[in-house]
Amino acid sequence: MTTQPDPQLVADVEEIYHGPTSFRDPAAPPAYGVALPVPQPGRPPMSQKAVDASTVMLSASVATIPPGAVAVGVMLASGYADPAVIGMICAAPAIVAVPIIAIARLLRAARPEPDVHHHYNGPVDQRTVHSSTRGVWARTENRQ
Repeated sequence: MTTQPDPQLVADVEEIYHGPTSFRDPAAPPAYGVALPVPQPGRPPMSQKAVDASTVMLSASVATIPPGAVAVGVMLASGYADPAVIGMICAAPAIVAVPIIAIARLLRAARPEPDVHHHYNGPVDQRTVHSSTRGVWARTENRQ
């Protein structure tokens, strides 16, 4: 069983389809006041990469609190707070972390390139085009 569309609906769609495709509001835009901008709550707008980096930095900064508190507790309990000892305690994480980070970057860069296989059906044009653009008024020369 098929149903017939509503004639009024068809007329409305036809009117919209054949009517104007744009609209310009003749009213003047609202006036801007003299009030200062109000800072909005939350983080300021930024790219997703910046949001991810700031989240990592905030998490890492919170992770440094427990070791620092332990170091302060040990120094207070021993009654010995020599600047050389404090320097060694502060430098120990960096001395351990820097080689680990360097080795991780080397291993990440040492990954082999993946094999790429292209399969074509039909004629393929594999010309190499050398392009050069020079001058104040740019002139591009493409040579094969």
